[in-house]
Amino acid sequence: MKSLYLLLISILCWPVLCFGQDQAQFVVTQATDTVQHQNKLQQFKSRIKQRIEDKLNEPYDTTRNEGYWWRAMKHGKVDFNDSTMGYPKFLQFCWKTYKWGDRAFNSYDTSYVQSTGKNWKLILKSDNWIDSYIGRPAKDTYMVMNSNLVSNIGVSLSFMAVSVGYSVAVSNLIHGGKFSDKVEFSFTCARFAADAYYWENRNEVNVTYTDTNIDDNRHEFRMSGITRKALGLTAYYFFNNRRYAQAAAYCYSKYQKRSAGSWLAGISLQHFDVRFDVDQLSEEARVYIPTQADAPRILYNDYCLLVGYAHNWVLGRKWLLNVTLTPYIGYRYNHFHSDDGMASALSLNLRGRIGAVYNHKKFFVGIQGYADHHRYKAGDGRLVNSMIDFTALAGIRF
Repeated sequence: MKSLYLLLISILCWPVLCFGQDQAQFVVTQATDTVQHQNKLQQFKSRIKQRIEDKLNEPYDTTRNEGYWWRAMKHGKVDFNDSTMGYPKFLQFCWKTYKWGDRAFNSYDTSYVQSTGKNWKLILKSDNWIDSYIGRPAKDTYMVMNSNLVSNIGVSLSFMAVSVGYSVAVSNLIHGGKFSDKVEFSFTCARFAADAYYWENRNEVNVTYTDTNIDDNRHEFRMSGITRKALGLTAYYFFNNRRYAQAAAYCYSKYQKRSAGSWLAGISLQHFDVRFDVDQLSEEARVYIPTQADAPRILYNDYCLLVGYAHNWVLGRKWLLNVTLTPYIGYRYNHFHSDDGMASALSLNLRGRIGAVYNHKKFFVGIQGYADHHRYKAGDGRLVNSMIDFTALAGIRF
């Protein structure tokens, strides 16, 4: 009887035991296949890398004739400082133009400024900023409007004097939609620098508002539905360009060996636009802006001359601190005037910048602070709009 019972139990459990063995065998087989796939991929990468290294290191004809530049390029041996590369006529013209420009616009006193020896730079950054508006949009009103803090993440790629960067709000990536982003371009050499930018911010703003036409109370509320955009170009010349290197503090393509400063002068062109979408406003805001026709609009262009001063302080062997201050004045064209048709033709603005960088061989880390203030006037309206930015970054030269 006992033997019959054990036989019955074995028959009933046999499918389960077989399934467990098959499953265990499947898991082992799958793990083995994964390891083999990873090994094959690693072997493939190693073969490709070895072939590239073999190609670059294989012997080639080094005779200095018209075809040498092409043979050298295929083996990664092109030297911009070598005058015997044998370029064809057009490339020879480009090379001579580059060398002339390098001597004329990018030469330094080597006791003050030293090249990093690398042409490329890749930078990852955390960009945190707000835009702010303070003043009297009309005669009987006072307003303070500050955007929420925008936290962008971005990347910047540089080759020699040229740099292009893009950053996007973290909230864009998490929640979807378009809340804010930035595009930046810069060209920096010893004698002059040029910066271009575009930024857009649709994040909520915090508003403090008083309108004596309605009551004397101060009202505070949050508001969405406001799009702020700015587009600008700034170019300036450094007078002490032999000893002062703006690139050491903000482009990371030079080392400042001894502290130095420079006066600078240039131009600033800016376009600024603020729009209200009444359909997206809160109920509190609709009390003040009931229809789209009542919505204010700030839209102007600035054409300014700037003067300022910048200084690099060398702190120890690897630290550098920069402070740059540039007031600028010029003509402002307001596209939307007040009811009396008056618009100010005077533009008064102030820009400040601070940067600190730590260099370690081909790596660097830094922080930057930036503030740009614009005084806006149209009829009875007075407003100061500002953009305030703080950036932390890390990069590599190669």
